[in-house]
Amino acid sequence: MDATIFARWARTLSTGLFTLLLLLALSPTGQAQNSLAAALQAQSEFLPVREAYRLDGALTPDGNLRLYWQITEGYYLYQHAFKVRPSGTTSAEPLAITFPPAIAKTDEFFGDVSVYYGAADLVATLPESADAMTLAVTYQGCADAGLCYPPETDYLLVNVATGSVSPTGPGEPLSAGQSASISATLSDSSKQSAPASMSLIIAMGLAFLGGLILNAMPCVFPILSLKVLGFATGDPAEHRRHGIAYLIGVVSSFVLIASVLISLQTAGRWVGWGFQLQSTGFVIGLAYLFTLMGLSLSGLVLLGSRWMNLGAGLAAAPGTRGSFFTGVLAVVVASPCTAPFMGSALGFALTQPALPALSIFVSLGVGMAAPMVAISMSKTARGWLPKPGVWMETLKQVMAFPLYLTAVWLLWVAGKQSGVDTMAAAAAGLVLLALGLTLLRGQNIAKMTGVAAIVGALLLAGVRGEAPLSAENTTRAGTVSWSREALNSLRASGTPVFVDVTADWCITCLANEQAVLFTDEMTEAFAEAGVTYMVADWTNYDPAIGEFVREHGRNGIPLYVMYPGDLQSEPVMLPQLLTRHIVSEALDRVRR
Repeated sequence: MDATIFARWARTLSTGLFTLLLLLALSPTGQAQNSLAAALQAQSEFLPVREAYRLDGALTPDGNLRLYWQITEGYYLYQHAFKVRPSGTTSAEPLAITFPPAIAKTDEFFGDVSVYYGAADLVATLPESADAMTLAVTYQGCADAGLCYPPETDYLLVNVATGSVSPTGPGEPLSAGQSASISATLSDSSKQSAPASMSLIIAMGLAFLGGLILNAMPCVFPILSLKVLGFATGDPAEHRRHGIAYLIGVVSSFVLIASVLISLQTAGRWVGWGFQLQSTGFVIGLAYLFTLMGLSLSGLVLLGSRWMNLGAGLAAAPGTRGSFFTGVLAVVVASPCTAPFMGSALGFALTQPALPALSIFVSLGVGMAAPMVAISMSKTARGWLPKPGVWMETLKQVMAFPLYLTAVWLLWVAGKQSGVDTMAAAAAGLVLLALGLTLLRGQNIAKMTGVAAIVGALLLAGVRGEAPLSAENTTRAGTVSWSREALNSLRASGTPVFVDVTADWCITCLANEQAVLFTDEMTEAFAEAGVTYMVADWTNYDPAIGEFVREHGRNGIPLYVMYPGDLQSEPVMLPQLLTRHIVSEALDRVRR
């Protein structure tokens, strides 16, 4: 494909993201400013979903479940969105629902629908053989002012024997007494861990701090270090333009990711930060990108003007365009990382309406871009940078090797997701990619061979082998696989449980495991304390794990929860960066 087409695509993407950023992050003037301010003010006045719609449940005399929503004035619920099904499996048939008369409405989101204002009073028919069960109750509503909430799911523990209905977390039915105790405990812990008391300003501040810390993550630092050293000399005005372009690239990318997250959740698919890494194709694409960048830094592949708009060459392009795409690339490679403060902030963000949620992601981007922008703006900061010299060429070549290692790690993740054949095919594709890019510098026959090699590399990237063994067969010795049923059963027996929500693509998770959790010292400490170590592996998408993460007010991993053996004691959430002291203290609290 001609390089002019890639250049036009790059300019279009840059313009579109820049416009999006101006609308969501910067301070426009005139009519645009007034419109954005009005929208933000309107969004801030919307109620949280559970304040707009308050659910109560009770058993009817004939043994069915009555569900009653109090609906705040100015809000309504959709009749077609109600679903009631047994919790713990998405394949269970929904329960039959008897609906009261509804109001016909032409809705901007769903067209002609039936809705409820003021209250919704439904009756769900329970299975005749059920004594105790956990039900997932799904509903969706909107505000007359224009906000439509994503589908929301509450969980009710229904005990037909005692006639009780109480809120709980999703799970499998146990005995009546056990279910009631676990229900109360899970309900209390969910309320405690969810960031309901967090304000928008606090969430934005935490997101900003998390963005700052992202710069020190091993997946981001090699990308930025060479760009920063480029500010050591040259025109200060040019440096400032580069800094602003980098800021726009970072913030626009975070806004784009946030928009996709919100859209998926609105469609009923709950995903969290780093969700794109649950796709084997995306992981392999990242491995190809890191390899291409490494080859360029090593000087083995020269991305000249003809290929400057391809892949990683965008970040190396001259002018502010290169700085913009450096920002985009930094966000892409930061996706496996979750810095401290990010988890709570992003968990809060996705409980909010669209514009407040996006403003938190904007703060995350501003925090990540702040060091680069500060260096580009400050003469004093630039004075601290080492003077350029021959050593910079050596540094550039050395920086290629962390990128190669990152590509190897990504291939390992792809193998864990889709099997060793997938990993081997992608590795062979990387070899063909390097060969093809090398041959492109030759004459006609060499160029044609190079193009064929690149096509072969892309084809190999799409090869998928057999899926790996099940989680039960691959769990580390001394740990058990997470499931809602297993967690509830262990807690009912009085066993303290430590839940580790992790993924092979989560760098922070792997660092905590290797440095703290999977050391011999910690393994012995867990055994001595009688704590069951439970691993919830989110390497591939699993909606049950997604619900568990969401219950605890988080939007990403790692997530660590220590459950005491005493059901009346509250579980403890550990920070995202662990030390042996932090884990030892948590074990001491639950030691039997």
